[in-house]
Amino acid sequence: MQSASPKPARSSTAAERIRVLLIDDHAVLRAGLANLLALEPDLVVVGEADNGEAGVRLVPQCRPHVAIIDVSMTGIDGVETSKRIRRIAPEVRILMLTSSESAADAARSIDAGASAYLTKRLAHEEIVAVIRRVHAGHKSIQMGVRPASPAPRPELLSARELEVLRLMRLGNTNLEIGRRLGIAERTVKSHVTAMLAKLNAPDRAGAVARGFDLGLLQVAPDAAGSGRG
Repeated sequence: MQSASPKPARSSTAAERIRVLLIDDHAVLRAGLANLLALEPDLVVVGEADNGEAGVRLVPQCRPHVAIIDVSMTGIDGVETSKRIRRIAPEVRILMLTSSESAADAARSIDAGASAYLTKRLAHEEIVAVIRRVHAGHKSIQMGVRPASPAPRPELLSARELEVLRLMRLGNTNLEIGRRLGIAERTVKSHVTAMLAKLNAPDRAGAVARGFDLGLLQVAPDAAGSGRG
């Protein structure tokens, strides 16, 4: 579905207002946003599309100042849609408005040329304010995005300390860990003490929690403990 019918003029002419193109495959959400933007005297929705391909085709016809695009859509996604719009009309500002709070999606969108990445849970006033900022030339705006998970740091611990941490995560005692790894219990205690210091953890449970935070441990059970019995 695509439409290039402009909204009726309000207190200012269409030429004076920020021209907005909506590209979102959720009809209800798209209609709701269009209705909200129609309340703003300096904004006008000049076209709507329910997929990326249709949205790209509308750009030359609608000549938008700002294209508001959902990241996840049927057909080409929002990132590819953004790239195609930037190729044919680099002057168009891209604002990603999506349900995804992923920092990775936000980074991909900004890299593809989007000026802003917003989540749909933001208030109407915040979205409108960012539309105006994007139109004014502001870039790299991100709101409502979850912080990225820290990159794994396997170098923080030695290979043996990682083995101990993985077995400790599965509930093994120092004695059990020593038997599994073929080392003395006192050696395991030394590794645990070193780990607590390196991870700045108060106890074994804290070390395991820090291991997850730093990407040293994964949600699925590690291979190191798979043969426990």
